[in-house]
Amino acid sequence: MLTCPSNALHSSTPHLWPIRRSRLLRSRNFPRFHSGGGNFCSLSLLSARSSARRLSVRALAGPDAFEDGLAFPNHVSVKIPFGSREILVETGLMGRQASSAVTVTDGETIVYTTVCLADVPSEPSDFLPLYVHYQERFSAVGRTSGGFFKREGRTKDHEVLICRLIDRPLRPTMPKGFYNETQILSWVLSYDGLHAPDALAVTSAGIAVALSEVPNSKAVAAVRVGLIGGEFIVNPTVKEMEESQLDLFLAGTDTAILTIEGYSNFLPEEMLVQAVKVGQDAVQATCTAIEALAKKYGKAKMVDAIRLPPPELYKHVKELAGEELSKALQIKSKIPRRKAITSLEEKVLTILTEKGYVVDEAAFGTTEAQPELLEDEDEDEEVVPEGEVDQGDVHIRPIPRKPIPLLFSEVDVKLVFKEVSSKLLRRRIVEGGKRSDGRTLDGIRPINSRCGMLPRAHGSSLFTRGETQALAVVTLGDKQMAQRIDNLEGCDEYKRFYLQYTFPPSSVGEVGRIGAPGRREIGHGTLAERALETILPSDDDFPYTIRVESTILESNGSSSMASVCGGCLALQDAGVPVKCSVAGIAMGMVWDTEEFGGDGSPLILSDITGAEDASGDMDFKVAGNEDGVTAFQMDIKVGGITLEIMEKALIQAKAGRRHILAEMAKCSPPPTLSLSKYAPLIHIMKVHPSKVYFLIGSGGKKVKSIIEESGVEGIDMQDDGTVKIMANDTASLEKAKAIISGLTMVPAVGDIYRNCEIKSMAPYGAFVEIAPGREGLCHVSELSAEWLAKPEDAYNIGDRIDVKLIEVNEKGQLRLSVRALLPESELDKDRQKQPPPTGDSTKSSPRKYVNPSSKDRAATGASGEELVWRKKDVRKATGGDKPMKSNSSSNEEDRGSLVNGEATIS
Repeated sequence: MLTCPSNALHSSTPHLWPIRRSRLLRSRNFPRFHSGGGNFCSLSLLSARSSARRLSVRALAGPDAFEDGLAFPNHVSVKIPFGSREILVETGLMGRQASSAVTVTDGETIVYTTVCLADVPSEPSDFLPLYVHYQERFSAVGRTSGGFFKREGRTKDHEVLICRLIDRPLRPTMPKGFYNETQILSWVLSYDGLHAPDALAVTSAGIAVALSEVPNSKAVAAVRVGLIGGEFIVNPTVKEMEESQLDLFLAGTDTAILTIEGYSNFLPEEMLVQAVKVGQDAVQATCTAIEALAKKYGKAKMVDAIRLPPPELYKHVKELAGEELSKALQIKSKIPRRKAITSLEEKVLTILTEKGYVVDEAAFGTTEAQPELLEDEDEDEEVVPEGEVDQGDVHIRPIPRKPIPLLFSEVDVKLVFKEVSSKLLRRRIVEGGKRSDGRTLDGIRPINSRCGMLPRAHGSSLFTRGETQALAVVTLGDKQMAQRIDNLEGCDEYKRFYLQYTFPPSSVGEVGRIGAPGRREIGHGTLAERALETILPSDDDFPYTIRVESTILESNGSSSMASVCGGCLALQDAGVPVKCSVAGIAMGMVWDTEEFGGDGSPLILSDITGAEDASGDMDFKVAGNEDGVTAFQMDIKVGGITLEIMEKALIQAKAGRRHILAEMAKCSPPPTLSLSKYAPLIHIMKVHPSKVYFLIGSGGKKVKSIIEESGVEGIDMQDDGTVKIMANDTASLEKAKAIISGLTMVPAVGDIYRNCEIKSMAPYGAFVEIAPGREGLCHVSELSAEWLAKPEDAYNIGDRIDVKLIEVNEKGQLRLSVRALLPESELDKDRQKQPPPTGDSTKSSPRKYVNPSSKDRAATGASGEELVWRKKDVRKATGGDKPMKSNSSSNEEDRGSLVNGEATIS
């Protein structure tokens, strides 16, 4: 592009700015800049050839033109505190067409976040149109995703959880009446394996929203707090978190706490409050820096886009439905109460959107004085001279007229009706100290629980608390049933325990879509899973993969905490040796009590219902036992809460958990506390690590043959020599144990094996199975005290004999003997029956001597001179002295290789 002064753009003649030299970048993408000879074409067309002074043009696309000062004039790079360290925040460099885009760096972990808004507001609703998407790119660690499609697919569960962590603290800071669709996109572009990206992503989103046009009220930041060695650490590294007793995620503003979520190992409430205090101090420092950054570089907020219902509409809804709505809110049962409120809402909608509302209902049908000029027709018409005016014949007569009705939009009426209902519910709690179902502030709904509902399941329970009911089912399995997790760590992770939460629309009496689990289901299931994970035994004590399936059959608040209670009972019913029982409870709050005649201090509600959750200001879920907390999650719907309120809620929740645990102990029928007869059997045995490959075999042939021969379900082997056998019955399990023990045992010379089966015969001896899958050779000379021409003269295949191990050669082959176990008297008889050696036999030297050990000689009384002759060739009984040629050389080699494969100890 050519540049020129501004006046040149308006001049009548072309004007070019004179520059010494012309340099155009040669590129194959622009062939029009090439001449036939390969040189750049002349730009003489831009000026007269006869010009005395040559002009040239310098392209601004040169290398020096892309400096930050020219191409990125709004590039900002600052460091802000992030716990015990600082993070680098950059904006104006990437994603400049978004409302705001920031890149946040912690170590070598980089998170990129954008915020975009729709130009036109959407239809008003009671839910802020905020959408959050978080994704961890495998390229951040130099990898690609597995499977056929080499790109990131659907959102993973842990990414959904981080999406919720971003959404929940930002939503309370958004103003009511802002209906422009807002989308927050967050990607992990680089990950160093040391600095976790989740808290960084929430902080990055808080910075992006603060710099954007979204009219939020406060800047938001988040931190993680760990407890390592008795000390609270803010934003610990991934390696440090492996030793932590607490995993606390906290998000808030510079003045209040908005969200906390975490898991601990029965941490007392007092220590949890201290951890929150440490996290809040770190969040305040980060938020203060974000506010200063937004004040200097942020965009103007879209305050004019806020659209609220007409103020007078609140008064009209109260006049139409106030009294009836108060009565409907006092109905204890959920479904009748919902139907009564819905019917009343339809009535209000009809009046305010169709018929119209009149300020004074008594005015309907009345007359209103309306001046109107009418002539009196009764009087005779008089002639008025020209130029004179007589106004005596004009009279004012009133006529009847209805007032003009007021009409409102349906959306505004619904929004106001919901808010009026919420205020009436709060007023009843503050003024009367009673809730919709008649309970006090700390009252717990009636609880009923039973186990063993499903006979074929490994464990089951039905937990009912008021109108909330959860069916929990436990399934036990081996490692093949474990949940595989593909993450940025670079190694496959398997979860041996997982809880899956299902919330069908029938649980609330509605018709809805059935499909993949939504974000709410994933979040509730993870919370219940972490609450129960702490009480599970170790893998060494209970080598099962455990799956808990919680299906909500009825829901009226606290369904995730009902999953904790039901899941705990189902684990006990499945025979899982849990450390203790745990329970969960959901706490609520009424923040502004002064509006309804209170003293201004917030009220804490125990075991909240669905209506109290929707109309209240807090949803604080706490799970644990009588002594400590295992999992917690808090969402705030107002500007935030203080530590004092949180501490009060934790103390009240502890009393509620103790009551629930006492009710769970009354479960009837109670948990069986033993493995179901339909549950698989798992046995753990240890072998030498060097035997693992031998047990697996080439391509897994050996372990597959063991599974097929024994009839077990599966065998899992680890590099450290741990072998897990899973079977459906005891017989197959014992058989697999015997085979593996036989294949991996280390035989010693002198060991005696009883009742061993002869598996096969050869001219030179018999192959005897001393253990399942383990054979040795008993030479024909060792089969009997008497001389045998062939093994079949004394034994047949399938006979059972007692043998003694007399030798293990360098190849690991086993030599067995029956003679070594015979009494001394039989050996003496055998020596007497044997003829003296002939001349021919003495000429041929023996092939090998087998020298029994001193221990064997002592047992049998044999001396060192009593040796057994072993011949290479076997003569036929009727064949005279002529030696015959052995036809079993090839068979002997084949059998020797078989012995190698079966009996060699590798």
